[in-house]
Amino acid sequence: MEFSELLNATSLLDINPALLFVLIVWTVIWKGLALWKASHRESPVWFVVLLVVNTLGILEILYLFIFSEMKAKRKTEKAESKKRKKR
Repeated sequence: MEFSELLNATSLLDINPALLFVLIVWTVIWKGLALWKASHRESPVWFVVLLVVNTLGILEILYLFIFSEMKAKRKTEKAESKKRKKR
């Protein structure tokens, strides 16, 4: 499929329905997990970005396994440094 065909709206109807269903389920699962985690980590910017941007789960997977862990690690380090200062 060429790029010009992708731009043609009628070519989108040629997608295999089973493949489309699998892609939708895949995306919804990852998006749901990422949105849930972003809301519990109080990350409104990530929540909006994940809600608006559709990348077939790629951005959501990156957020779940990389970016949210980085934020959690920073919070832990800040809490530990505050405890050290109090002592």
